[in-house]
Amino acid sequence: MIGSSTALGTKTVAALAVEDRALAHNYSPLPVVIASGDGAWVTDVDGKRYLDGLAAYSAVNFGHGNARLLDAARAQLDRVTLTSRAFVNDQLGPFAAGLAELTGTDMVLPMNTGAEAVESAIKVSRAWGYRVKGVPQGKATIIVASGNFHGRTTTIISFSDDPVAHDDFGPYTPGFRTVPYGDASALRDAMDDTVVAVLVEPIQGEGGVVIPPADYLPSVRAICDEFGALFVADEIQSGLGRTGHTLAVSRVDVRPDLITLGKALGGGIVPVSAVVGSRDVLGVLRPGEHGSTFGGNPLAAAVGSEVVAMLGEGTFQQRALAGEPVLRGLLDDLVGKGVVTHRVAGLWAGIDIDPALGTGKEIATAMAARGVLVKDTHGSTIRFAPPLVVTDDEIATAIGALESVLRDRS
Repeated sequence: MIGSSTALGTKTVAALAVEDRALAHNYSPLPVVIASGDGAWVTDVDGKRYLDGLAAYSAVNFGHGNARLLDAARAQLDRVTLTSRAFVNDQLGPFAAGLAELTGTDMVLPMNTGAEAVESAIKVSRAWGYRVKGVPQGKATIIVASGNFHGRTTTIISFSDDPVAHDDFGPYTPGFRTVPYGDASALRDAMDDTVVAVLVEPIQGEGGVVIPPADYLPSVRAICDEFGALFVADEIQSGLGRTGHTLAVSRVDVRPDLITLGKALGGGIVPVSAVVGSRDVLGVLRPGEHGSTFGGNPLAAAVGSEVVAMLGEGTFQQRALAGEPVLRGLLDDLVGKGVVTHRVAGLWAGIDIDPALGTGKEIATAMAARGVLVKDTHGSTIRFAPPLVVTDDEIATAIGALESVLRDRS
């Protein structure tokens, strides 16, 4: 049985038993069985409400049951949902044009999942390295950062230093070099003529909302320019409003060559991802070299277009910026009272708990019992990433639940 049945509702216990029996155990979820959602709240099968402090890893940035997104999906469901890229559909072109304009880029490569976007960026970077930079075939190197999380495909976990994601899945894909995250000097020392790209997260989400020094991303840009390499920013979690900006790189006024997007791009309704970037780079792809049956499908494009329109209005970015000082202030008050330190960017926080009070999973489980859902990362770190429709009072409710848990464990 996943979790303990103590204090769980009858329907919850039954649903957990079915999941435990029928599903592969590649996740260890909290003992909560969600049946519906509205805004920043979800309700379980027994009718208990929870404040959602995870937003499906930022995929539900715009809230559960967002009316504009549901209307866009319903309208497209009545027309056509899938054509494949063997033909042109009337939704994909406008979506690509809108997303390029929103992100200040030239071209869009549509895919489905975040991992697919990263895999696509890796392929494009290598092709660019061979066809434009002139790296000898088979010698392309991509530099990545320690503590990274870019997905769980075989290639991506080959350069992960998380043993849970990495171990027992070899042999591993070559062509990657790891340097410490946030250390521009180490990056520069690792550069050579074989490097085609530097792939980093502007903020490491799975790593615990790790925010690099303010001069790090500008230094990455400068180093890539110096050595003739691409700067690839993974904005799958950090992008599309989460940090108070459309893109987290805008916090330090940096423009990468390629940006991977996903999660919130599908509005929490359908999987949508993309690589966006300059024509000089994405233009290296030739017909037949890369593709996806579902990538760029009309339903995904229709929802994605509405996401782009909503972000173009700036309301969600403004809400994240306004909520940041509220969240930061509440967490500041808990430092020394069970919170060791915290990191906040927009409506996104990594919170390091005193290990003596419990693991991140134990803290998250205790918070769920108090009606607030958060997720652990590593050790005694939890993250808080609510839908961007969350109110200041709801933020206070969430951090109040954390305070209660820490007080009871002290």
